[in-house]
Amino acid sequence: MLVWTNMAWQIIWVLVALGAVWGYLRFFEWRNLYYPSRELDATPSVFGLQYEDVNFISEDGRMLHGWWIPHPEARGTILHCHGNAGNIGDRAWMAADLHRLKVNVFLFDYRGYGESRGLPTEQGTYRDARAAFEVVRAKHKDSDNPPVVLHGQSLGGAVAVQLALDKPVRGLIVESSFSSVIDVGEKLYPVMPIRWFCRFRYDSASKVRSVVVPKIFAHSPQDDLIPYELGERLYRAAAEPKEFVVLEGSHNDAGWTLTPAYWRAVESLLNRVLGPAQ
Repeated sequence: MLVWTNMAWQIIWVLVALGAVWGYLRFFEWRNLYYPSRELDATPSVFGLQYEDVNFISEDGRMLHGWWIPHPEARGTILHCHGNAGNIGDRAWMAADLHRLKVNVFLFDYRGYGESRGLPTEQGTYRDARAAFEVVRAKHKDSDNPPVVLHGQSLGGAVAVQLALDKPVRGLIVESSFSSVIDVGEKLYPVMPIRWFCRFRYDSASKVRSVVVPKIFAHSPQDDLIPYELGERLYRAAAEPKEFVVLEGSHNDAGWTLTPAYWRAVESLLNRVLGPAQ
């Protein structure tokens, strides 16, 4: 009886240890994917833009928040899906840039970011993006299929790829993103069994071959977070029509500010899918 009792306790402790390891891996995965911030450090008004606070509901009932920045001569809307850190307050400058292209801009926060409630997950970010698209659809009162171009940065690139499959959009811009989270994890943590325990996949490479609208992919060889080769891998997996732009700068600095050719490519895509600015 004593032997059985000792064995039972050993089994229990092994199960507790395995549970602790599994819990740690779950937390490790989540914390490496999401770095939400609640504090909004800036609004579009800092850049002289009129905007509307929009509170809306996700498909599964989360209260979300975004900014609608209208343009009086808008030829369409750019819906921005931001990266895994910060919130829309860090992207207000981007709305000011894009506004110059005579488009409306909608910035929104995933659940857990800024003023949006809840905790982010892969499926949650997809649901939030679809709800954001419905906000844009409602703003275009005269059209069930509004002229929308998606712009996704880093993790937001994966969200934008999924949204391009789920909703009727005119174009897709993917900046500093990746082929899948598994690929990123295996590059950053080569000794860990990433493929075995990773629950969130964001497998853009398997999806983007079905996205047939015009697309831009942009990535920097100096990217210090998402390896350049994963941006190239995503581009190679994509269906035509597509274009690749080589950016300058680190992950957080790369963009059209340092790479004028990227800005020209964005402007060209908008002229192509939304019509020339008048």
